Amino acid sequence: MLTRIPPRVRALLILSILILIAPMLFPSSFYYRIGTLIFINSIAVIGLVILIGYAGQISLGHAGFSGIGAYACALAPTHLGLPPFLSLILGAVISGLLAWFVGRPILRLKGHYLAVATLGLGMLISMVLNNEAQFTGGPDGMMVASLGLTKGLEGLFDVNLKTSVVWYWFAGVMVLLGAWIALNLYNSPTGRVLRSLHDSEIAAKTVGADVARYKLVAFVISAVYASIAGSMLALFNRFITPDIASFLHSVELVTMTVLGGAGSVLGGIAGATLLTALPQVLTVFHEYEHVMLGLIMMLVMIFMRDGLLPTLRKTLTRRAIA
Repeated sequence: MLTRIPPRVRALLILSILILIAPMLFPSSFYYRIGTLIFINSIAVIGLVILIGYAGQISLGHAGFSGIGAYACALAPTHLGLPPFLSLILGAVISGLLAWFVGRPILRLKGHYLAVATLGLGMLISMVLNNEAQFTGGPDGMMVASLGLTKGLEGLFDVNLKTSVVWYWFAGVMVLLGAWIALNLYNSPTGRVLRSLHDSEIAAKTVGADVARYKLVAFVISAVYASIAGSMLALFNRFITPDIASFLHSVELVTMTVLGGAGSVLGGIAGATLLTALPQVLTVFHEYEHVMLGLIMMLVMIFMRDGLLPTLRKTLTRRAIA
């Protein structure tokens, strides 16, 4: 029955079911917070799936765009008087424009040259956020205004709601929206051109594709995704530091993408789920937590080279045929 459903609809249906049934397994409201963090990371990872999995371009500075989105939500309400949600949109617009402006020259590079160039961009944004203490609070960070989700719903339905629960459903809807856009992009004319770039830029150029333009499109879209994720994290935590734009966070996002399966939206979400939730599970190992996390990541990358979800899908398909 499921095989008759179009793949993108099937993926969204599976994701919706998982979002709906997961709270039934939560023993406390703390797990709503973990679920929200998974969804926020998933939004950034979906953007990287478009850039890395579809277009075959690498970025090691994408956390910089998350930092722009986060600090837009911290600074715009204070200095511009914008509501938090409009600040989120402002951050996405600024990130998209910066990605377009910077991406035009750096996306002409390839391989490790491109990786180093994007790394430099991310480090530059992180340095600005750390050093401009009079605006950003420097390394100490700054408070962020509330999005007001809980207050609005309590006034509408006259019920007492916990912030983590409301944010879980809000972030779940946002990740569904982000996945829907990425899945529809996959088989669109633009998506087919992006996937042709992943296989061979020379072949794509031979058949008339504007390689530079489409690489820039993927870079801008992924930057907007990262900015929205950063804004949501700032609004959820009500506090932000420049660590959100750090190189380590960029590497973490890329690792999530590759670990789950860079060519798959659901795979990227699986990678985000694994790397967000696993440290909570491994706390039972105390001082060996990071060792265990590194070991699990190494084993997945060695024995599941296509990523977690694509490898599992291939294994199940082979067994079904056998």
